[in-house]
Amino acid sequence: MVARLQRRAAMGRRLHVLRTLTCSKSVQRKSVIMDALLYIYKLKLKLEAIKRELANLVAIKREYLSLMKQLQLPKEVKVEKAEQGLLVRVTCEKGGDKLVSILEVFEEMGLVILNARVSSNLFFAMEAIVVADQEQHALHVKSITQAVTKAIERQ
Repeated sequence: MVARLQRRAAMGRRLHVLRTLTCSKSVQRKSVIMDALLYIYKLKLKLEAIKRELANLVAIKREYLSLMKQLQLPKEVKVEKAEQGLLVRVTCEKGGDKLVSILEVFEEMGLVILNARVSSNLFFAMEAIVVADQEQHALHVKSITQAVTKAIERQ
């Protein structure tokens, strides 16, 4: 007798939990179970929709990344006169030791870097202000442009 009452109370608690989870207004056990089954079915449908959306987003990301890889940036080296020396701007595709090659060229030409900014997220980009190490080294825009272009092409 006591066991039967305990089972009945436990069933009542479980039905109450199901009612609150599914927002069911039903009082009968059969209706609560049907509402729970309907709720589970709706959750499955939502999960499938989310999975489809995730698959679409992954495909879009993959396509975007492949397009970015195919996008070839032209090698661009610009050297302009600045207040303190020369402003050197380099833009090209990333990969290899481009920064090391460019710094070696600056060192060979006797140039000192006062300030530099480098980025390599989608492509390699560098902006640097350089001055001559000693006054005997002249700063020629054309020679610096050619030397940096050769350094990039070596890679």
